[in-house]
Amino acid sequence: MTEKHIPVLAQEVITHLNPHAGEHYLDLTAGYGGHARSVVERIGNNGRATLVDRDQNAIEHLTESFASDNRVELIHNDFFAASKQLVAEDRQFDLILADIGLSSPHIDNAERGFSFQKDGPLDMRMDPRIPLTASTVVNDYSKEALVSLMQKYGEVRGANRIADAIIAARPLKTTTQLADVINNSTPRYPKVRLEAQIFQAIRIVVNGELEQLTSSLPLWHKLLKPNGRLAVISFHSLEDRIVKRYFSENGGDRYDADLRLLTKQPVTGTPEECFSNPRARSAKLRVAQRK
Repeated sequence: MTEKHIPVLAQEVITHLNPHAGEHYLDLTAGYGGHARSVVERIGNNGRATLVDRDQNAIEHLTESFASDNRVELIHNDFFAASKQLVAEDRQFDLILADIGLSSPHIDNAERGFSFQKDGPLDMRMDPRIPLTASTVVNDYSKEALVSLMQKYGEVRGANRIADAIIAARPLKTTTQLADVINNSTPRYPKVRLEAQIFQAIRIVVNGELEQLTSSLPLWHKLLKPNGRLAVISFHSLEDRIVKRYFSENGGDRYDADLRLLTKQPVTGTPEECFSNPRARSAKLRVAQRK
């Protein structure tokens, strides 16, 4: 089996989730199974795993990887919709992992439109079934909306000038066209960083990422059994802030706190991992346990 995606913080996830034989595991962003395989190995024959992903390619890969394993069930949906479904079914789990990041196959496949370094359509949908695309955002949003999303989700300086340049260049059809407009509008700004910030902002809007995370955290809390562990990996400060706030509001030493914080500070990758897997450089892991 070819490994399509190197999971970040793999050893740290195992250390903090601490899987035991017979436990039930929920992976809300299973992707290509990097974390899942390690956990499934440790929960033994009496354990159960529910693997969720919104991406059809990932689901096909997981189906092939776990075809002969009757301990594993797959759900093809985004993590918020899947979480609502599982809560409605009154399911609970000992271990929950949400790796809230963009996988390498998403970036590497130019046709998905996530990369500003490869020419592809302005798409950026993690699930092609959703209607909103990056093309709609880039070509139809008002200047005010473009400025707002760049500032809010990309923390971009000079957003007014960039929005004017995008509107003047419409219609834009490809990722490299958009990248060129961004570069030409701000000649003195560090190129790669700016492109990454703006593509991130558009991707967050297209996929409703922050809203889904905010709405999902209380559901994940409900899905935890007593003493169950919840691990969340985030890749930028906006996500990490949401997770940190929820854990702080529901955890700690207060008499009414329902979560015990297993990571006082976010866990980050070792220098060796960050060197070998650049995605790990921005990854932050936070873990809490239900009391």
